[in-house]
Amino acid sequence: MSATPIESGGPPSAHPSVGRNAWVALGMLWFIYVLNFLDRQLLSILAKPIQDALHITDGQLGLLGGLYFAFFYCFIAIPVGWLADRTNRVWVVSVACGIWSAATIAFGLSRNFGQLAASRMSVAFGEAGGVPPSYAIITDYFPPGRRGMALGIYNLGPPVGAALGIAFGASIAAAFSWRDAFIAIGAVGVLVALITPLLVKEPRRGGLDQSAVAATDAPLAPAPAATPAKAGFWATVKMFFSNPVLVLASLGSGVTQIVTYGLGNFAVLFLMREKGMQLGDVALWYALVVAIGMGGGIFASGYLIDKYTKRTKKAYALLPALSLTLALPLYIAFVWAPSWPLALVLMLGPNFLNYFYLSSSVALVQEEVKPNQRVMSGALLLLVMNFIGMGFGPTYVGAASDFFRATHPENSLQIALYTLIPVYLAAIGLFLWLSKVIGRRLKAEAV
Repeated sequence: MSATPIESGGPPSAHPSVGRNAWVALGMLWFIYVLNFLDRQLLSILAKPIQDALHITDGQLGLLGGLYFAFFYCFIAIPVGWLADRTNRVWVVSVACGIWSAATIAFGLSRNFGQLAASRMSVAFGEAGGVPPSYAIITDYFPPGRRGMALGIYNLGPPVGAALGIAFGASIAAAFSWRDAFIAIGAVGVLVALITPLLVKEPRRGGLDQSAVAATDAPLAPAPAATPAKAGFWATVKMFFSNPVLVLASLGSGVTQIVTYGLGNFAVLFLMREKGMQLGDVALWYALVVAIGMGGGIFASGYLIDKYTKRTKKAYALLPALSLTLALPLYIAFVWAPSWPLALVLMLGPNFLNYFYLSSSVALVQEEVKPNQRVMSGALLLLVMNFIGMGFGPTYVGAASDFFRATHPENSLQIALYTLIPVYLAAIGLFLWLSKVIGRRLKAEAV
């Protein structure tokens, strides 16, 4: 039987301090993640001008941001994770950034729905190679006991990327056109892809999981004679899906993402079309709500995970369950709000509380598996949670809005968003179930 992965972190004091190279790597990977999410979010931010120009429906928007994107993003992540576990992970991230940035430029040049779909799937193809290798690189730069905060900082990429996308994307679109926004931001990504290998060095796999490591920048030290064996593809898949902790963390995260992606892909369109918000208002006020709410929630969750998992590993599950319970009534109030200013104020709560699951599940998975399985396991986590959440969330909300439009043309999106309430309850239930599974394991190990 393997060592107890959930307990493998040990006391933080037994591990080395974090050096400059680690922070440089984290900062660069974080910025790439910002671009990753910025490129991804431009579609939802500029949904209305794209609809006006190309005459596509809510259902088609849902497919572009949901099923079409998720299919490539999730399933390409698996072979990319397998490759990254065997090659230079930094180069994988760099090439991936270049691909999705070039595809973002192509999206801005698209003239019909077919071209939009092809470009969007190409963005997904590139973005599939960005996050799983980054999780593993960060884990090999930061010791146990510091990884929750490091991954929490890294996971600030989505809110910052979304906020910058809203601010710059909406501003560029208002001043020029929606096409210029895609082209400009894609060009920045191509440049970043070129300089990444110059600034980030490949860390030694599992270097900080060995108690003998003591140097500040130890992950860059020469590898020991006995390096970890490369993990088998099917062995890692079997390990992942036979571990109830990993499966429940993935399912709980995926169901939560049905809400976050379903809302996130249609929030701007909802506020503009049904609440009367203008593109200029979106560039300022909605950007602030996303940056403060979503960013604050992800950062706070990283701190709380490091704090409370030292007391009990059940906190990996209890923190997301509690945050979603608190978010639900605020979400209902946001959807109900009769004006966009009130809706934005109420949206701060769900934006803050909806994302506690992310750093929690990522940190749990990275701690739970062996060092040579981390990229692949991160890819499997993304496969499950993104195929469920990203694949079905926007696709469902868009289709539901089209369905309700026949009878409720003025508020079809509002009704569609109301139907996400049971999804909150399902996510809370899954994280409570995960807590029980972790609790049973800890009791068994204590005997």
